[in-house]
Amino acid sequence: MSGSRTLRYLAGTLLITLLIVSLVAGGISSARAASPDPHLRAALKQAIESTDSFANRFDAEVWLMDMSSRLRNRIPDPGQRLHLLRLVHSEARRAGLEPEWVLAVIDVESGFNRFAISSAGARGLMQVMPFWLEAIGHPEDNLFHIQTNLRLGCTILRYYLDQEHDDLARALARYNGSLGSARYPGLIFRALATRWFAQ
Repeated sequence: MSGSRTLRYLAGTLLITLLIVSLVAGGISSARAASPDPHLRAALKQAIESTDSFANRFDAEVWLMDMSSRLRNRIPDPGQRLHLLRLVHSEARRAGLEPEWVLAVIDVESGFNRFAISSAGARGLMQVMPFWLEAIGHPEDNLFHIQTNLRLGCTILRYYLDQEHDDLARALARYNGSLGSARYPGLIFRALATRWFAQ
């Protein structure tokens, strides 16, 4: 094993150890720590080892651990956090977006409440309007389903970003239906700068 690969392996092992320690410190009882929940262990293993939208396993470990610690107050269950973060990363990359942008949009739109409904009827994490399901011929789809909501929300944001020639502020305003106002983009940029910035 080359020196570079050895260092990456050691760093990855250290990150996994730190994640486990933080989970224990975050409220897992000593009895459960001695005999971890097999479903949680499987979720952690899958989240860490699945690198479908990451450059490599090390990048996956670093990003998932970092964002999971930031999301702990909103989603206490570590398995649910890792599942959401993997989907956010995958759907954001699929649409050509930065995953941190998507996290900031979710933060402002729904506060990470997957069952949120706005006064206008927008639903789910990214507050997608139900008429889109009819428009694309999928009226039976569920906007409270995390991946469905993320896929539609990311695709919509990507479309507006293309329409606005990569001007993120204008694309965000279009996404919110408030083009011409800086208020909504300002909220997203504030969330991005204070909570979801990339390391």
